[in-house]
Amino acid sequence: MATWLMMICMMIMPIFMASFVSADPELLQDVCVADLTSGVKLNGFPCKTNISADDFFFAGLAKPALTNNTLGATVSPASVQQITGLNTLGVSMARVDYAPGGLNPPHTHPRATEIVFMLEGELDVGFITTENKLFSKTIKKGEIFTFPRGLLHFQINNGKVPAAALAAFNSQLPGTQRAANALFGSSPMVDDNVLTKAFQIGTKEVEKIKSKFAPKK
Repeated sequence: MATWLMMICMMIMPIFMASFVSADPELLQDVCVADLTSGVKLNGFPCKTNISADDFFFAGLAKPALTNNTLGATVSPASVQQITGLNTLGVSMARVDYAPGGLNPPHTHPRATEIVFMLEGELDVGFITTENKLFSKTIKKGEIFTFPRGLLHFQINNGKVPAAALAAFNSQLPGTQRAANALFGSSPMVDDNVLTKAFQIGTKEVEKIKSKFAPKK
């Protein structure tokens, strides 16, 4: 009897483990196209009734985005908010375009692991573990790099020509939290005492940084 119980446990354990490590809930039906206009609040989006092929289509990553901004980089997402047919499917993408010197600053994706494929140019990329160890690499056209779920990571174009990359996520809505924006641009703002002690800088420096990240009204 004990042998049979052990065999059954060994058979069903991978199923339970898969449910724990998956980024999004498992499907309960073929499709569940998101109704982004619904007032119903739940973990994900409710399904709409009238669907079409357009709910599963998006052309927003076909062309480079403008990079004439402060960071010299632009992220174009293709998540459930752009492709409602991704609801419950557990996948999404993004395109990131970089001017020479462009930076996708240190950030995390709390709900997904990210894998990046270089389209053009090259990038210096890296992530930092919870033990503060940096893993970094220079990746070129056709090469891939992976950022584990929840870890702080970045990409910068140190080259002299524009660069572009495609990012894939194992979540329909991976979420993005930029470290600097979260700490210095939250609403309401983090108390100065927290930031002066955390970064070992003065109040004037904190206020100066905050002025650069203050939420737009």
